[in-house]
Amino acid sequence: MSSNPIGIFDSGIGGLTIANAIKEKLPNENIIYFGDTKHLPYGEKSEKAIRDYSLKIAKYLEKKKCKIIIIACNSASSVAFDHISKEISSVPIYNVIDPVVNTLCDKFENKKIGVIGTKATINSGIYQEKIKNKTSSKVFSLDTPLLAPMIEEGFFNQEISMSIIKKYLDNELIKNIDTLILACTHYPLIKKQITEYYNNKVKVIDSSSITAEYIKAELQKKKIINKNIKTSYKFIVSNLTESFSKSASYFFREKITLKEVDIWK
Repeated sequence: MSSNPIGIFDSGIGGLTIANAIKEKLPNENIIYFGDTKHLPYGEKSEKAIRDYSLKIAKYLEKKKCKIIIIACNSASSVAFDHISKEISSVPIYNVIDPVVNTLCDKFENKKIGVIGTKATINSGIYQEKIKNKTSSKVFSLDTPLLAPMIEEGFFNQEISMSIIKKYLDNELIKNIDTLILACTHYPLIKKQITEYYNNKVKVIDSSSITAEYIKAELQKKKIINKNIKTSYKFIVSNLTESFSKSASYFFREKITLKEVDIWK
């Protein structure tokens, strides 16, 4: 059981930031990553479509004997986590929202918190609900639908990406905040530019390292940490595209080989 892989999935590239953080915090763990590039972006899909796609992938990772499954997508975490957890009982399921809220709730007290993410994530109200259930902080949210596809196409840390970021962050809905949650696993790649926009006066939080620490604690608790030195990383996509291949290495921070698998046949 300990040597079984950790399953991670996302609609595309973004979840590789979680996979990379897992690799850093848990260097002996085997990983199977599934990017559903055939159906990206999830943030623009209906809740039913996101649930259906996510459950299909989770069942695929279950068949691959993953010891846990991480929904490394805020959109899927927002609307599909409960659905998957009910349908799959043999494997622990984790999302990328609860680690942030549970880990930082004490630090969130009496803060003005901004949340940016896809339409699906923001419209679900999941961050607002979970934070308000634990703290007295005020939560201000804004959907930023252009950021994920911009990053998928490799437009980050550039003048064009900064102009789009500035356009969103200038919005009155998230003015005068002191904390900003990046509620999309793509956004760590533009965290530096977002921090620069705020001139380091706003605490910018991404879920990747927090989720990795949370998962490490969970594996320790369940006593299923892999202690073997040899590791295996497998990267699967539902539709292999040139842009995904080029950008994937930026997210995982090392050269990777992608394999196309159509689980919808």
